[in-house]
Amino acid sequence: MTPPRVLLVIPPLTQLNTPYPSTAYLTGFLESRGVHAEQADIGIEMVLRLFSPDGLRRVFEQLRAHTNDLPKQAVRMMRAEHAYVQMIEPVVSFLQGRIPEAAARLIEPGVLPQGPRFRGRQKFARSVTIDDRAKQWATFFLEDLADLVQATITPHFFLSRYAEHIARSASSFDQIINGLTAPPNLIDQWLLEAFWEQFDRVNPSLVGLSIPFPGNLYGGFVIANAIKHRYPDIPVAIGGGYVNTELRRVTDPRVFDYVDFITLDDGERPLLSLVEYLSGSRSRESLCRTLYRAKNRVVYVDNPSATDFAMNDIGCPTYRGLELDRYLTILDSINPMHRLWSEGHWNKLTVAHGCYWKQCTFCDVGLNYISRYEMTPTDRLVQQIERLITETSRTGFHFVDEAAPPAALKALALALLERRIKITWWGNIRFETAFSPDLCRLLATSGCIAVTAGLEAASDRLLGSMKKGITVDQTALVAAGFKEAGILIHAYLMYGCPSETIQETVDSLERVRQLVSANLVQSAFWHRFTVTAHSPVGLNPEAHGLHILGPEFQGFAENDLLHIDRRALTPNWIGEGLRRSLLNFLERRGLDLDVRIWFDEQVPPPTVSSAWLRQLLKSRAREDPSAVQRRCVWLGNPVIFEPKGHRSRLIHTAHGKTQMIILSESQAEWLKQLLLDATPQQSPTEYPSFQEACSGYPGTMTDCRNFLETSTWKRIRSAGLVLV
Repeated sequence: MTPPRVLLVIPPLTQLNTPYPSTAYLTGFLESRGVHAEQADIGIEMVLRLFSPDGLRRVFEQLRAHTNDLPKQAVRMMRAEHAYVQMIEPVVSFLQGRIPEAAARLIEPGVLPQGPRFRGRQKFARSVTIDDRAKQWATFFLEDLADLVQATITPHFFLSRYAEHIARSASSFDQIINGLTAPPNLIDQWLLEAFWEQFDRVNPSLVGLSIPFPGNLYGGFVIANAIKHRYPDIPVAIGGGYVNTELRRVTDPRVFDYVDFITLDDGERPLLSLVEYLSGSRSRESLCRTLYRAKNRVVYVDNPSATDFAMNDIGCPTYRGLELDRYLTILDSINPMHRLWSEGHWNKLTVAHGCYWKQCTFCDVGLNYISRYEMTPTDRLVQQIERLITETSRTGFHFVDEAAPPAALKALALALLERRIKITWWGNIRFETAFSPDLCRLLATSGCIAVTAGLEAASDRLLGSMKKGITVDQTALVAAGFKEAGILIHAYLMYGCPSETIQETVDSLERVRQLVSANLVQSAFWHRFTVTAHSPVGLNPEAHGLHILGPEFQGFAENDLLHIDRRALTPNWIGEGLRRSLLNFLERRGLDLDVRIWFDEQVPPPTVSSAWLRQLLKSRAREDPSAVQRRCVWLGNPVIFEPKGHRSRLIHTAHGKTQMIILSESQAEWLKQLLLDATPQQSPTEYPSFQEACSGYPGTMTDCRNFLETSTWKRIRSAGLVLV
């Protein structure tokens, strides 16, 4: 039997600046197994059809047919139809990076029509570049048009998701069916036009739909429905993050009127099993982690012999077939950390599968994507980096781990330095004390510009009850190390946790205020605590003082659960106050005000001292490197040693500044050898341990300890000698 031709599709809609990596991972894997696969991002194609002169003409044409029913703002925008149509092409080209020289013109008064998104947002600080001003105004221009489409053509459309409300808490499949049986809107038509172009290009015999978020589910089923109407015999499979968390218990056989297979958890093994089944080399009953319909009931099969592939065996992600220069920068904030999510392309890779901590009570720690922990071998990861640089000509990388382990990041950073590979990278971590200031310096030298991490509730009691494994003080000290290394931080925050009092929420906000004010955190977001079905809290809510209200499972999705907290109350105005405070904090506004002003109702004053963070940082104890097995690594530029009588002069230049250090002849010889051994090299030997360095010091151990207390040693450390 002929092996199937596989088309892997990202349905609308994810971010517009870079492809969601799921199909890149799976395409690279299938290619490594000799299976022909193609991929397509329908979301970017659909959006570019809308944001084109012809697309906008069709939108305004529809609006003219319903002038009497339009919102006032839509009527105002219709009056500027000519300007919108005229400017859409240069705006899109500018945001694609094709005409950077257009920046100055786009911010000239009267060039771009300005709708509601521009209100109160026309002023910029002097430090904001012309390019960034133009990117923001171009983004507001597109957001105004997206709002217009949402208000008049279809409520489904947002710039980074499509019909998300249909998928949220879709316990019954009726919601999906109702959406699919409604008359198709103009955006749906463009969605399908874009899909059929890709389908006809590939002529697949298997279509895989990757559904990472609720905002991709409706688009995925629109595509699946269209395939079944036109080519009912073409098998359709769905998988991805939303499927893995929400659709694990599907029992409604009607789902399989639209799709043939639902695969769970990592897609490599289930997808290869499907390919083998369609090729005639595997029975349907021996598929891996797959749901299908048999005799009008849903069947789940998982062949125990079909184990997951190791991280060393999954191939390398590939963006072949995804035209990266068609993606758009969407710059709704010039916050340097926040903009990383929406500006430019990032090659996506994984340092380690799963989470090495996997204890947090709010997290899906029992599911495969968290529970199966395995590091990618460093050599393999570096090979993937080099291959993606060659393929994409891009050197920006986003490591998409649940929590990248400190040891793995240290190994990666050293490998990058040893091989002289220059990249820019960021990723998700835990606020571990293992991220010492020296390790942060090493990561920064290797190209790290930012990290994201969960502080969650900034309360030690709540962090303990959720088994987060960190403290607020620990988080602040780790953040200080990252700040000193020049690495940005985004903190995930959570409110309304089980038993959380309003006093604890106010105290958490005060701690966050101090962290942002001290520039230890550059970006953050408050999420309301949600019980998920597969988390320890969801599996045993009563143990956490919660009562689950529903929704009742009706055969389709199951994840977010409504609950009552028997021990505490979190009114909606709390969330609004937290949201409002952060919007101002991240723009450096209101950081010296009492945090109570952000709430619409009266709240108690914070019990946290306003000097908490300042005192904590002031009392921070420096490491005692002699008490631990650390390795010496020299991150600085080459050093010149000049003899000067019985002494030597060490000359080091960095960032245009030269510093000189005077040493005895024997100290200079010792340090010269130490820096040579500690310099990352193409064929590295083991880096010298700190104990080895001390044992080689010219003199007694007491002499060495005394030297370590001198300003000379501190200057050497500051110049680039780290202990990791």
